[in-house]
Amino acid sequence: MPHALPDHTSVLAAATPTVHPSGSVPQLVIAALLGVVVIIVLITWLKVHPFVALTIGALGVGIGAGLGPTQAVTSFGTGFGATMTSVGILVGLGSMFGKMLVDSGAADRVVDTLVRRSSKAALPWTMALIGALIGLPMFFEVGLVLLIPIIVLVARRSGAPIMRIAVPALVGLSTMHAFVPPHPGPLVAISTVGANLGLTLAFGIVLAIPVIILAGPVFSRFAARWVDIPAPDLFGSRGSDRSGPQDPAASGREARRVPATQDTASLPHGKSDFTRVISEPRSPSFGIALIGILLPVVLMLAQAVREATVPDAAGVWVGLLDFLGTPMIAIGIAALYAMVFFAIGGGMDRSAVAKSLESALPPVAGVLLIVGAGGGFKQVLIDTGIGGVIADAVKDSGISVLLVAWIVSALVRVATGSATVATVTAAGIMAPIAHDLSTPVVSLLVLAIGAGSVFLSHVNDAGFWLVKGYLNTTVGQTFKTWTVLECLISVLGLAGVLIAGIFIR
Repeated sequence: MPHALPDHTSVLAAATPTVHPSGSVPQLVIAALLGVVVIIVLITWLKVHPFVALTIGALGVGIGAGLGPTQAVTSFGTGFGATMTSVGILVGLGSMFGKMLVDSGAADRVVDTLVRRSSKAALPWTMALIGALIGLPMFFEVGLVLLIPIIVLVARRSGAPIMRIAVPALVGLSTMHAFVPPHPGPLVAISTVGANLGLTLAFGIVLAIPVIILAGPVFSRFAARWVDIPAPDLFGSRGSDRSGPQDPAASGREARRVPATQDTASLPHGKSDFTRVISEPRSPSFGIALIGILLPVVLMLAQAVREATVPDAAGVWVGLLDFLGTPMIAIGIAALYAMVFFAIGGGMDRSAVAKSLESALPPVAGVLLIVGAGGGFKQVLIDTGIGGVIADAVKDSGISVLLVAWIVSALVRVATGSATVATVTAAGIMAPIAHDLSTPVVSLLVLAIGAGSVFLSHVNDAGFWLVKGYLNTTVGQTFKTWTVLECLISVLGLAGVLIAGIFIR
């Protein structure tokens, strides 16, 4: 198999057909179904943290399927460790890069430059591009908090309906989160099913383009008619003191506000009158910021292109390209680049850089534990033989493997409200099936899982309430806009994957 994330997934998947089932087929199926139900009930009804729920569900599946308690714990630990080895470092480095991008003002510089150069008619397209660029290196919640001030101020100063501005930006952000590494969901799915990261990254970007266009600027025309509301006055009027958006999740504590300054330089005729909210008086240049954002993507894509075009090539340049395109190295280089060039451009001293990097890790600790527990759940399914039973059932049903992957991911997403839980659960269930698929189809399998993981965001999803609170919409209006756009991303993504599956074998 061509270069994939460095873990034991490929070896484990290859060994799946020789695993002896730990119980009868009915026992295995019942154990798997009950395990998934227990995970969903624990998360949705008892409000147990997904890490704990996945751990309990995985151990319960193992024991219920016939493994001894010690065997179940060992199997879970093996999968947890393998997943954390391959994904944990990448998530940590990616989080550091994203934090430096925000704290240095580099993200604001990119947004500011693109918006200032856009006419009012082009603003929805520009906002979709901004959402996609910000979504490449950042977690969804961080990108959302960063984008909301931009969305509101662009809408107020341009006079455009808020949904014409908000929908494209949110679509760009959410689509990248679902389809494109180095986000935790795609990364853990790639690791679990043994997909090629560079190929998945390339497929994900190609798939994201039509999805963002249709669910973003095109759909925003309808969303603006369905929900015709003024932009919320989060920042006051021009010339007044401005504070960042109040955190709608704050409860029983002082609400956090993002310090802000304004830049009210006059703009060319026909351009959007945009007041920039930035967290630093200085920021890196647009070129420096854009290079940092695209650097890891270019390195990983270059390595994937080399594998696809000259797979048997050898030499110093091949070794160097493969080394730089290794996910950990590519993202690590981007993080080092941010520490040097973003810090210098943003006027940050060494203590500020150290504080920014330190504060980047605690928020992702919970995500890492969920991802690791998902890997443990996957390994239990393999070691009990349940994975083989599921694989045989799917192959014998005649239903597209890609459609099955989307359905499993979508069901878990609707039930739990978590895209990450949906991704890790679906990837674990589909991992044994990936053994018999070609490398390109395995990458499409990852994208199908990612598409299902954003389906039908509703009241059990934290993102639903964040968007509602920031845009000051009612529950019904949030369903008409945010929920519909998430469904569009999911269904359009599935359609793209299925169409690609006709030509890619």
